[in-house]
Amino acid sequence: MTSRRALVADVAVLVFLALYAVPFLWQVLTSFKPEAELLRVPPLWPTTLTLSHYEVVFTQSAMPRALLNSLGVGVLTTALACALGVPAAFALATLRVPAAGPLMLGVVASTAFPQIATVSPLYLVMRALGLRDTWAALVLADASFALPFVIWLMTRFMREIPRELSEAAALDGAGRWRTLLSVHLPLTAPGLASVALLTFLFAWNEFLFAFTFTATEASRTVPVALALFPGVFEVPWGDIAAASILASIPPVLIVVGLQRWLVRGLLAGALTE
Repeated sequence: MTSRRALVADVAVLVFLALYAVPFLWQVLTSFKPEAELLRVPPLWPTTLTLSHYEVVFTQSAMPRALLNSLGVGVLTTALACALGVPAAFALATLRVPAAGPLMLGVVASTAFPQIATVSPLYLVMRALGLRDTWAALVLADASFALPFVIWLMTRFMREIPRELSEAAALDGAGRWRTLLSVHLPLTAPGLASVALLTFLFAWNEFLFAFTFTATEASRTVPVALALFPGVFEVPWGDIAAASILASIPPVLIVVGLQRWLVRGLLAGALTE
């Protein structure tokens, strides 16, 4: 009976996964359909496959530049958030910080503010600093939202490291920075990888700041480029499908490449108290 229930559960999971993948598979199919067959069903499977939509995306749209912008903004946002968040988490986890509990509560509470509530003042700040339509505006805005998340999760990971290891490092003459780099970072590497990956995906998919702070193709990211995809007299469904598939490839490759680290990090976070 137990094996039968397990089999039913496995089949149900596979069915739900297949249903979840239908929109993505439909986009893939649409990106290879000839223009004349885009709005005709049947046939479900195209009679011929074409790369014309991908050719249009690469030669007549802003997607190549948008992909570069998203990659640059995502990497810089992740680097900045982790560079600031990891030392802060180390301090909260290992040092006697006054009012550490209320401080952590404030960090977590700051993530409750919706982006729409802060976009107007942030826009005024970026315009006053002359950062509008630059990577710097997007990196600073995205990092401000990602930083509390990084601090909160990394603090939980670092609190699981036995205090005796830090004390042994101090007895050997290691300072706090040396202890962080040589003891805590190697032991929390899976957690840091999962945090960095989630931060990168947030920056890659972020739309509101990217739409508000950019004005030209020089700094527009993938979500904005997809929303403003050119179409004068009709909607170019095939070109949009090809562009969306290209936009999905980098995060999918990153998730697949870091899957082992991501799972280990999430499991470690699930076991913290």
